[in-house]
Amino acid sequence: MKIVFSHSGVLPVIGYGGIERILFWHMVELARLGHKVVLIGHPDSKVKEYGIELIPMKMEGKEWTTQIPEDADIIHLSYNYRVPGNIPTIITVHGNGQPGEIFDKNSVFVSKRHAEVHGSTQFVHNAIDLAEYPYQPKKKRAWNDFLFLAKASWRVKNLKDSVKAARSTGRHLHVAGGRWWGLSRYVHNHGVVGGDKKMEIIRNCDFMVFPVRWPEPFGIAVIEAMSQGLPVIGSPYGSLPELITKDVGFIAHNYSELEKFVREDHSKTFDPDKIRKYVEDNFNVNQHALSYLELYKRVINGESLNQTNPTFQFAERAENLLPF
Repeated sequence: MKIVFSHSGVLPVIGYGGIERILFWHMVELARLGHKVVLIGHPDSKVKEYGIELIPMKMEGKEWTTQIPEDADIIHLSYNYRVPGNIPTIITVHGNGQPGEIFDKNSVFVSKRHAEVHGSTQFVHNAIDLAEYPYQPKKKRAWNDFLFLAKASWRVKNLKDSVKAARSTGRHLHVAGGRWWGLSRYVHNHGVVGGDKKMEIIRNCDFMVFPVRWPEPFGIAVIEAMSQGLPVIGSPYGSLPELITKDVGFIAHNYSELEKFVREDHSKTFDPDKIRKYVEDNFNVNQHALSYLELYKRVINGESLNQTNPTFQFAERAENLLPF
């Protein structure tokens, strides 16, 4: 199968990157499985060594579509756009739509709940390349240091309550993804990090909090933390109840439940090895690629993945804060 992707940024990304990393891992895995993978992308991308053909993107905007090979079997995009012509196309929707936004019938979402809030049933969970997340659990298990791994400036990620929990319980919070603009001996700012530095911070923590206040599409940080054996405390919104089972974390329905769970010592409640195995079994890039290959076949055979065009189901913007 000849599968064409388009991305204007340099791949693979160096350091920080979410959607871009998932896209790259997916392409590499498809190539490893023996498929012909083509990237119409930034001329500085270093993808040939991974078995991916690079067509340097010469045009701006959507004019890259003139560079699509005529013998392509399918085009896979990571943004909401309908490619002109008759080549089958599939679109992964990574974020939340806007009120009234209409998506292509061959759109796929990144969690069951993410699909539901767009009026769809089609989803494939995000995944990571576990080779980039070698398992190195802490030698000494404790319940002293916890992680906030998200864009700190984005209110929906709820750094505010994470800081509040640290200051009220005396646990140490490590902020990776920006900084908290305050003073506290319990809050440690690491800025925007990626690569080895991010892995070092994750491994030095005992658990992660992810008390988001919006319909979280997926939350790649959740499985990144779990890959190193960290349990995750999340809110009840979006995909999190799908990702966080009782064996790998806890769903806090409000701040009081969050603070209580952080205060109590759960160092012996969770087995880091089982948490790692949970990620290996459910969120590996091979499983992700195989799921998409089945969807590719359906689209190539003329099937629409959704009977009607998905649309964002909420009347208000997803960024409006949900209660916590």
